[in-house]
Formats: sequence, C-alpha cells, structure tokens
Amino acid sequence: MKESDKNMIKTLKFRENLSKLILKNEKNTTWRIFDDKDLKEGDIIQLWVWETKELFAKAKITNVVEKKFKDLDEKDMEGHEKFASKKEMYATYSTYYNKTVDENTLVKIVKFELV
Repeated sequence: MKESDKNMIKTLKFRENLSKLILKNEKNTTWRIFDDKDLKEGDIIQLWVWETKELFAKAKITNVVEKKFKDLDEKDMEGHEKFASKKEMYATYSTYYNKTVDENTLVKIVKFELV
C-alpha cells in the first residue's frame, strides 16, 4: 500500500430509495460484490446517493463476512432490503454490477452503524 492510500476515505454508493432506508435506521447491512475498497471492520465510510452523487451519511463498519450467495442465512439478511425471490436478487445484483451474478458468486456482507 502506498503512503498516500492510507488516508483514503472509503465510500459506498446506494440507490436513492436505499439511502432513505439507511437514514431511517431500517437498513444497516449492504452486500457488495467485487469489493475494490477492501472494506474491513472498523472502517469509517462515507455513504453517497448513487443517482445524485450527494453525501448523505457517514458510518462505521461493525462486521464483514464473505460467502457465496447460496450460503446466505437469516443473520446475513438482517438489516438488508428483502427480495421477492432469489431470481429477483440475482437480477438486481447483475444490474448493479453489470456482470452475471448467481448462487456461486462471492458476496461481502457489510454491517454498519451511522456515526
């Protein structure tokens, strides 16, 4: 890691409808694929609205776990928006990342609290 990278602020973007859930404390978990930020427990992160590019909150990561979609359990889903079906879930994440997502895709479960 370069010295200049040590103080880089990590950011996460959320769709506008999800940012509202976060601000109401109804969402405190995000699932991330292809984590290029190396998210870790204890990180302070800035939360941005994807559509408007506005900063809407800061949060502290309280827990990070990585597993395949097919291995997600009830605890992983706590604090996360619900999907009508696994098909809808895979389609949503395929759209977010512009890559095919299926049951064998690795997902990083990131729990956070607003600060």
